[in-house]
Amino acid sequence: MQSSVKAIIEDLSDVIFGKQKQIKLALTCLFSEGHLLIEDLPGMGKTTLSHGLAAVLGLSYQRIQFTSDLLPADILGTNVFNSNDHSFTFHKGPIFSQVVLADEINRTGPKTQSALLEAMEEQQVTVDGKKYSLPDPFFVIATQNPLYQSGTYPLPESQLDRFLMRISLGFPQKEAEKRLILNMQKRDYSQLPKRIDKQQLKQIQAQISEVTLSTPVVDYIIELVNYTRSSNAFASSLSPRASIALAKAAKSWAYIDGRDYVIPEDIQAVFTSVCQHRLGLHNESGEAQVNDILNAVPVPL
Repeated sequence: MQSSVKAIIEDLSDVIFGKQKQIKLALTCLFSEGHLLIEDLPGMGKTTLSHGLAAVLGLSYQRIQFTSDLLPADILGTNVFNSNDHSFTFHKGPIFSQVVLADEINRTGPKTQSALLEAMEEQQVTVDGKKYSLPDPFFVIATQNPLYQSGTYPLPESQLDRFLMRISLGFPQKEAEKRLILNMQKRDYSQLPKRIDKQQLKQIQAQISEVTLSTPVVDYIIELVNYTRSSNAFASSLSPRASIALAKAAKSWAYIDGRDYVIPEDIQAVFTSVCQHRLGLHNESGEAQVNDILNAVPVPL
């Protein structure tokens, strides 16, 4: 499986230039059975990343454009009355896909945002009192614009916490942007090779669950989260859910790097993406504060 994972990163690097770390973080989130939030300006490659991931993993894909007039039924689906037999038939919404891109999620109101909560947490939706299971695997990639832009609604803490990781693609390097300009033709994602199937993805996730977390590494996680609880520098402290998320992500990062055990460097590699949004910190100003945590807590030998 390691060769397939390496090939996935290489394939995605051919459509998202110069963003190998972000690609690895996105795969880490998927392998950890979490959901991913990408905060960036429009045009940075968020849609390309999500569509490319679905293509190389052979998963069904739907994009939902969040707007101010979007309703929960537009996401989940609705019951439609059949006049022939006087019954209602449920018409599934775009949420019923294995990879769902919730594009510009913070451009819609809180009621519609909350329609994703049950789906992300329980892998099911409830419409008119009836529950419907979502596909397996089920992976939400949500994008949001920076909060200083007009027409945005900040995600509440309860929904931010549903995202295992938050990343930012950022502006490309000069050489990467040059490649973008020279390759302006529309990307055909159907041409991306399918590297693994659903069963192989489940096998990878099962192998990751067996990756070893030693006692010193677990203690390191505990010290990091406890630092946020004892410090007055953060709007929110890290909960036990954050501790578990950090452990899951570190296991996946170690697996992608070809190891069956976690080292402190794996914790450090995913710490910002797992914890920054849970601390109430924004991409623009929070990275230095996150680094302060890593610098303040001793690394186990």
